Parts: sequence; C-alpha cells; structure tokens
Amino acid sequence: MSEKSWIYGWHAVRAMLTRQPDRIIRLVMQQGRDDKRAGDVLRLAGQHSVRIETRLSRELDQMLAGAAHQGVLAELRPGEALGEGALDDILDGVTRLAVPPLVLVLDGVQDPHNLGACLRTADAAGVHAVVVPRDRAAGLSGTARKVASGAAEALPLVQVVNLSRTLKWLKERGLWLVGTDDEAATSMHAANLTGPLAVVMGAEGAGMRRLTREHCDVLVSIPMAGVVESLNVSVATGVVLFEAVRQRDAVRKL
Repeated sequence: MSEKSWIYGWHAVRAMLTRQPDRIIRLVMQQGRDDKRAGDVLRLAGQHSVRIETRLSRELDQMLAGAAHQGVLAELRPGEALGEGALDDILDGVTRLAVPPLVLVLDGVQDPHNLGACLRTADAAGVHAVVVPRDRAAGLSGTARKVASGAAEALPLVQVVNLSRTLKWLKERGLWLVGTDDEAATSMHAANLTGPLAVVMGAEGAGMRRLTREHCDVLVSIPMAGVVESLNVSVATGVVLFEAVRQRDAVRKL
C-alpha cells in the first residue's frame, strides 16, 4: 500500500480523528492494546463511526514496510497538501483576525523527517501556513505526518508550482521576506520580524536557490558560538521562528 495514503503514530492519528475524521477510511490497531492512548483513539473513532480493525504487530509492520507505527494506523481518503490558490484565502482569514501573518517557506526540503519537524515547530510558533514547491520537495507522506505529531492536520501546507512567483505575490500582499544564510552579515536578532512576515529556509545542504534568494528582502544569519558551522534545517527553522515569536510578543506588550 502507498505510504501517502496512511498516517501512523498516536499523535498523528489522534489529531486526524479530532480535526478531520471524515478523511479516515479505517483505523487499524495492534491487537491486544488496552492502554489509555488506545482507549482515547478508540473512543474518538467510535464517536465518528470510523471502521476499526485489529491486527498483529507484525502485520502492521508489513503494511508500512517496517515503519515505526507505534501500534496504530489510519488509512486516509485523498486530500493532501493544498494548492497555491488556498494561500489567498488563508491570508485573508489572518487579516480578518487583525494579526500580522506569519508564513514559513521551505525551498525544496527533501527529507520527510525534516518536513515533519518543520511543520511541528511551525505549528508551535503560530505559523499560519507553510509553503513548499510541488516538485523536488518532500510531501505529506506518512513519515512526515508522524514526525509532525498532529501538526500536519492542523497547519495548512500549500504546494506551489512556481515558488519564485509565489514569493513575489507574498511581497505584493505586504509580507516582508526574510531569508536565512549562514554567511549573512545581519544577525536574526538585528532584523525586524514583527510585521507581516515570510521566513524563507533553504534545502538541506544546498540552501536557498538563487531566484529564491533574490526575492528575499533581507538575509539573516543565526549566531553560532561553537565549532559547528550550520544547523539542521528543522532546527534552524525553530530558532528563527521563535525569534520572530519573541519579537512579536515584545511588541504586543508595549
């Protein structure tokens, strides 16, 4: 079975049952589970009349080719990432809330573990949408959903055909584009991250592509005190996003 049609792990499955139960075709649980997490998931599944199956642990291993399912899977109806047209509606909704929009742009992150970790961090930081290229980038696979621990079901992921065009459009909507670069002279602490903002992160190893870099209004670096020259993209994403959260909280308290 295709990994893209499944989510697995307790956090991801519980989040889907809570937020989008109509997406679930069936719930498959490890036979003999009677702990609290299993009970909570079964209760939610019953509330939404989700079909429940039980299988031996080795059968679950076979269904996901050995992925760490933790004893629970959910098969999903089609409905993955959003198209780029959804971004306009998302920003309109944020505008009505009278808060400055915060968008995360991932320029070609390819590892589903990194994508899932970025989604989890973005959700915690209050990001309104995550934008990724449709091609040559990780999508919402079962691995990404599991690592995201429910954030993939709570946070809009928007796949776009032309990232450069989308970045230009975000600027036209009034967002300030802040890109990250290890060599940038400006520290993230010196940058203004309080207004309508899109934080742009590059791919593993290669960083941002040239056109992506050229669309950024400013490039910032993360101060590094040790011998390590750079951070994993998901870690760097968390550092920059929570610097934006810190600055925004300080402005609100004035």
